[in-house]
Amino acid sequence: MFWIGCHLSSAKGYFAMGRQAAEIGANVFQFFTRNPRGGSVKALDLADIEAFLAFSQEQGFGPLLAHAPYTMNLCAAKPELREFARQTIKEDLTRLELLPDVLFNFHPGSHVKQGSETGITLIADALNDILSEGGKTPVLLETMAGKGSEVGRTFEELRAIIDKTEQKERIGVCLDTCHVYDSGYDILQDLDDVLAEFDSVVGLERLRAIHLNDSKNPIASHKDRHEKIGDGTLGLEGLARVINHPKLRDLPFYLETPNELDGYAREIALLRGQRKEG
Repeated sequence: MFWIGCHLSSAKGYFAMGRQAAEIGANVFQFFTRNPRGGSVKALDLADIEAFLAFSQEQGFGPLLAHAPYTMNLCAAKPELREFARQTIKEDLTRLELLPDVLFNFHPGSHVKQGSETGITLIADALNDILSEGGKTPVLLETMAGKGSEVGRTFEELRAIIDKTEQKERIGVCLDTCHVYDSGYDILQDLDDVLAEFDSVVGLERLRAIHLNDSKNPIASHKDRHEKIGDGTLGLEGLARVINHPKLRDLPFYLETPNELDGYAREIALLRGQRKEG
């Protein structure tokens, strides 16, 4: 199965997102758990969730990807910001328990001049607190481009967070093609070697999802600027190798390109045309 979808607005609820996904040819989708630039969250609509679950089963959807808000920083310098991030994730994970097939993804955070080692420790300490409350939803660390003081710019930093996390079985990784390329991993020319390095450092069994994005910038630019599929430095051919790679092809792919729904529909159709029989 080729799981391909995009980021959708959660403003109108799960059922509306499901219908939009089906209309544009998607069989998975990503959404923000709450306002991506703030902290507000809508009240749960149990009827909407029930309607979505029935529709999802009918459509044969794959795993959903819930994305934490950008304002959340588990390794912020200010304790009150770290506490806000902890409580946000705890609340989000509690709400996501109502969905049977969902992954929770977040940007590890920015250490804000505290140093990456301190940032890694703060992130892991927070995860140990958060995951101690139980639940089944997998939590994914996203690979980052390395702008500013971001943690997660290397596979080694992700591994260090996992090593310090007690409930390792719930921790996975979401690989963003734009981010890893911008951070310096040459997935365009050396995809096999990059995946071998990831496997050696983190373990491919922890790779649970892929953000499929082209990049506006050259390798190792540390810019994190997504581009439409085929219009960036990775190009359609480079991204086609990603979706067809034997070690990646069975994972769900989520587009975060600068598009509206019609643009996502075109990209999904374009990528389906590039998919080879396994």
